[in-house]
Amino acid sequence: MRGRPTSRYPLSGRSTSADVARLAGVSQSAVSRVFTDGASASAKTSAKVKEAAEQLGYRPNRLARSLLTGKSYMVGLVVAYLDNYFYPDVLEKLSKALQQQGYHVLIFMAAQTAKNIDNVVEEILEYQVDAIVTASVALSSELVDRCQSEGIPIVQFNRVQEQSLFSSVTTDNVKGGREVAHHLMEQGYQSFGYIAGWEGASTQRDREAGFTAALAENGLELGFRAIGNFRTEQAYEAAKLLLETEKRPEAIFVANDAMALVVMDVLRHEAGLNVPTDIAVVGYDDTPPARWPSYDLTSFSQPADEMVENTVHLLIHHMSDNDTEPLQITVSGQLKIRSSSTNVKKVSDAGV
Repeated sequence: MRGRPTSRYPLSGRSTSADVARLAGVSQSAVSRVFTDGASASAKTSAKVKEAAEQLGYRPNRLARSLLTGKSYMVGLVVAYLDNYFYPDVLEKLSKALQQQGYHVLIFMAAQTAKNIDNVVEEILEYQVDAIVTASVALSSELVDRCQSEGIPIVQFNRVQEQSLFSSVTTDNVKGGREVAHHLMEQGYQSFGYIAGWEGASTQRDREAGFTAALAENGLELGFRAIGNFRTEQAYEAAKLLLETEKRPEAIFVANDAMALVVMDVLRHEAGLNVPTDIAVVGYDDTPPARWPSYDLTSFSQPADEMVENTVHLLIHHMSDNDTEPLQITVSGQLKIRSSSTNVKKVSDAGV
């Protein structure tokens, strides 16, 4: 009985770069160059290596390669919540954009406060990420100092801190708040309310500042204010407070769409009010549900594609050029006017 033929190459289990090198008839370093982004290898060598790798079912070991190159090709993304439609959309766009640059995203959930985020970032650093993106969270200056000392750049997405210790990408939230106020005044509304997001966020602070400043310039002020903390449960409670107020405002600006949709549901389905006949509602972000016919919510649109493009640009700049100088990028948004803020009485009077 003839024996089973033997092979120099593994018939099962995980193949190594050494196995690929033997089959392709090249050095192990040549295999490494073929599978390393930016490394040089001739077309002939590359073809031989890739053919051998396919035969053996070989996949490069990214962890082993990171030990040799000092780069993990991973970016840590820290986010406080995903119940706002804006962030899942951004996450998808950011992941795809970074993959095109050869990087992958590790997602970490964290509370909004600096103390909690510091603990999460400590964990992120153990994964040897090449950079960190934070969205909807705050950072302490101590943690920033540590990341800078270890050469790990941080880019804040949709947030900016006054110290400007790290790079950020935001829209002009003050301008957005002002445009909302001007739109509502142009519609003829004379009494206004505001439901705030998390008060530790620059986005919340700037949106409210722009809104109230524009009102003040026209001799107007807020008649109602509640805090929704960018959370649906707290937005619900804020909407209930709105219903209980003695003199309900004619129009209300809500710091983001996720909360504005909750407010609209409470007004319409629990109080039987009509939006905008009884009260006008405006949100911020212009998320997909804002455009649904059942809401048709007026909202200030944040250009997610442009924000992601600038975020990736900053990350690659900091990682490739080892430039630690913080850069702040502000992009323009646009107010999308829909029926939730149209003054029906004004339109009717104009048609008389």
